[in-house]
Amino acid sequence: MKRRAFLITTGGAAAGMLLLPRLARAEAGRIDWYTSSDQNVIDFWTNFVKPGFEAANPGVTLNLVDAGDGPGNIAIGERALAALQQDADPQADYFENYDPRLPSGGIDAGLFVNMKEAGLSNWSKINPLAMDTDYSMPYRGSQVLLAYDTTKLDPANAPKTFEELVAWIKANPGGFIYNRPDKGGSGLNFVRRVIYEVNGKDPAAFTVDNFSDEFAEKALVPAWAILQDLAPSLFDEGAYTSGNTQSLQLLGQSAVTMIPAWSDQAIQAINAGVLPETTGLVQLQDLALPGGFSRSVVLANGVNRDAALKLADYVLTEEVQNAVLSELGGFPGVSWDYVSQDLREKYKDVIPETIPNFPGGKWEVAINDGWYRNVAPNVDRSQ
Repeated sequence: MKRRAFLITTGGAAAGMLLLPRLARAEAGRIDWYTSSDQNVIDFWTNFVKPGFEAANPGVTLNLVDAGDGPGNIAIGERALAALQQDADPQADYFENYDPRLPSGGIDAGLFVNMKEAGLSNWSKINPLAMDTDYSMPYRGSQVLLAYDTTKLDPANAPKTFEELVAWIKANPGGFIYNRPDKGGSGLNFVRRVIYEVNGKDPAAFTVDNFSDEFAEKALVPAWAILQDLAPSLFDEGAYTSGNTQSLQLLGQSAVTMIPAWSDQAIQAINAGVLPETTGLVQLQDLALPGGFSRSVVLANGVNRDAALKLADYVLTEEVQNAVLSELGGFPGVSWDYVSQDLREKYKDVIPETIPNFPGGKWEVAINDGWYRNVAPNVDRSQ
């Protein structure tokens, strides 16, 4: 995936300013929409959301713009903040995947609409697990889960807890593989789930701000011990794939029986025939594997703010949220009670009770470095 989440610095945002798409002056009735998501998300909006919304709102058009990677989107946010301070046209209305904490000071300055207080008719449908800030609206999610071959593993026996997963891996040597944590989020989040396991299954124990070398040493060493113990039972007695896609390919080729996989990638692979229809999906119920949500924001100073809020409300409708599952392969931003019964039944084994979101930054660096040193010292990190 080109970008599932991003970390930026002030320097990165400044560099992104040079790569901005050319901005046309805002027009009444035209929602200027920006994203830094992957092409599959842009295609979903182009082929599904845009025509449906425009048909339901005559006279309103949706102008979809790919702002490039994270810094490009943030640079447009910085431009919007400058426009707010100058009482000028921000030439933007809606961000599809955005953290309103950026640019710094934007919320306090009144740059973003308080979505909770905006009067959206569908706001109450949002999954409480997805909530982050009142200034953003979660509408799609993705979470790592377990994808497996039901011709080899009866769904009734698929592991539902971490203890059952470890027992299954050891009882079925060669049947499980995950990718190196620095090569893809499915493997990284499997490793993170192991870290949660040895730290009281408590996601709140890890934040961006509480990293220290001492705490990392205490928290990570027991996880390395579990992963070292599992290594001989993995595919090829301790092999690791080089990314999310290679893991999916091995499962599709029946080389392995089970892998950790991103929910959207696995669902899309099944829909596209890359994985067979006999592929099962299951989520751990004691504490799910980590994931997260993409959130939309509306600019308070956008020329078409009211139309943008109509768009936000439309995105939370059952029609669109069903399509997030069936067309995009993501998880709904609303509670599962607000998607169709047939989809709830189809994905009943992956409906999460929890959606832990492990912090990145220094934690991710420590996890990647520690994994290579302690779990896979013979793996060449450069390859």
